[in-house]
Amino acid sequence: MDKPPSSSVPDGPGVYLFRDADGRPLYIGKAKSLRKRTANYFGNDLQPRTQLMVDSAAELDWIVTDSEVAALMLEYSLVQEHQPIFNVRLKDDKSFPYLAITRNEEWPRARVMRGKRRKGVEYYGPYARAYAIRQTLDGLLRMFPVRTCTNAKFRRHEASGRPCLLFHIEKCSGPCVGEVSKDEYETYLDGLGGFLSGDSDALIADVESAMKAAADEQRFEQAARLRDQVSAMRKALERQELVTDKRESFDVVALDEDDLEFVLVVLNVRYGRVTGRKTTVVDRVEDLTTAEFVGRMLGQLYGEETPPREVLVAAAPDDQQLWEDWLAYRRGSSVSLRVPQRGQKRKIMETATANATEEFNRHRLKRHGDHNARARALRSLQEVLELPSSPLRIECYDISTIQGRHTVASMVVFEDALPKKNQYRRFKIRTIDGQDDFAAMEEVIRRRFTAYLAEKNKPVEEQGRFSYPPSLVVIDGGKGQLGRAVQVLEELGLDIPVVGLAKKLEEVFVPGESEPIIIDRGEESLYLLQRVRDEAHRFAITYHRQLRGKSMVDSLLDDVPGIGPGRKKALIRTFGSVKKMRDASRDELADVVPDRVATDLYEALHTGS
Repeated sequence: MDKPPSSSVPDGPGVYLFRDADGRPLYIGKAKSLRKRTANYFGNDLQPRTQLMVDSAAELDWIVTDSEVAALMLEYSLVQEHQPIFNVRLKDDKSFPYLAITRNEEWPRARVMRGKRRKGVEYYGPYARAYAIRQTLDGLLRMFPVRTCTNAKFRRHEASGRPCLLFHIEKCSGPCVGEVSKDEYETYLDGLGGFLSGDSDALIADVESAMKAAADEQRFEQAARLRDQVSAMRKALERQELVTDKRESFDVVALDEDDLEFVLVVLNVRYGRVTGRKTTVVDRVEDLTTAEFVGRMLGQLYGEETPPREVLVAAAPDDQQLWEDWLAYRRGSSVSLRVPQRGQKRKIMETATANATEEFNRHRLKRHGDHNARARALRSLQEVLELPSSPLRIECYDISTIQGRHTVASMVVFEDALPKKNQYRRFKIRTIDGQDDFAAMEEVIRRRFTAYLAEKNKPVEEQGRFSYPPSLVVIDGGKGQLGRAVQVLEELGLDIPVVGLAKKLEEVFVPGESEPIIIDRGEESLYLLQRVRDEAHRFAITYHRQLRGKSMVDSLLDDVPGIGPGRKKALIRTFGSVKKMRDASRDELADVVPDRVATDLYEALHTGS
């Protein structure tokens, strides 16, 4: 894109957005002076990655704010909303397991949770592995007997009036059968939350005091139970490493780096103990100094989290005062941001940095996210297919059917040569009877791009899931499927490159060419096309199997007297498949449907099996 006139760009704080031809943000940044910062992108000494971003952009947009802190907050919210492919960012938090207390439920439960944070849920961790959470929780349930069952299981026992095994072994207080009051249950929840937050010494001291008092009064059974509770809490504490003599709370942000990636290690220390640990690899998709990277990560680590009073970092970020002001705004009180120079905190930082280096060494052995390799693959694909621009967004379509039954299609999306799974889509074929892969492909392409044209004309803030067009459409199939896709795009007036990839000999068919393109086996562009095609095939097959399995369940349940839509839904929700229903006992089936119906269903499941 051409450089906009300097006089047209405001000389004040704000956020700037490089957009592609369809208005989609490619990169979002904040600046103290929008005019000075954006001018740097139109020099002659840009890094290759930055140059690719500028070359791919069609326009530069900006939003003026009244302060740098406001620009930081706006940048974070826009990056989270749009996920621009040229912004460095933490990988999806769903990879980190947390122990969560679901305070948004009538009877909250403790469970392992991943993914986007939900309102009304308290999170503790993250932990290195999910089994570490379960081990910790298992040791605490005798002291804090909160429920850990699913909501479906809770409702079944509530309806039957019979508690589960966990109640009988004193690892649940039995809220499903009214064995605990609301106030007492809240006390268990608060105690568990306090312990997981690191405030454990006072709780252990209280239990030990109660144990001694019970022993003095010769209530030996109660004293023995309290002794077991203290032992369980101490065992759980062993998994929370003690790192300081003082009851201090702070976070440690350490890192290691090379020319391609950063490895980030974050330790959450509460009351002197490590209560959470996060390790992640971040692609170096921007040309950032260590100080700039630390600033970017602070913005993402605490965009939705409340920071502690003190954050220790491996390197002071640029504009340290600005970041302290922003962290203070997030916390609601002052936050100290510093690089530890001596004492225990310096040793903790050195240990965390050593962990980052060790993780980096392991990662290098299996590195697969090399963005330079991805860039080479995209450039190679652009040259081989003679595309007008780099295929930053690739969409691939595949059809799955068996003898024309349950015909479905998949759409997978790759951005910057990586799968964008939250934009995958699947389709049930509506207009085709029997097996006709060509017509099925025509229907899917028409539905997808008709939706795109409808979304395109809406304001940006109202656009939905089909609002961005691909740079390249890949059809899993040969000339027939490709011809139908090209026909639809021409009818809709869309000029989008499209190719067909046949499984036989990996031939690439291009519209208007009688002979396919044969890409050399060693070319990275061929590997990229194969990955895209294989992912579309996997996604389509998975959906087809789901529909087939559901059809089998529906067919069996429809033949059992007394099972209507409501009971069918309850059975599917509880068991999920015919196999699991067949493995269930009569009593387990009777937890969901009446006894008479359960008997008939049990016999139907085992007839001829």
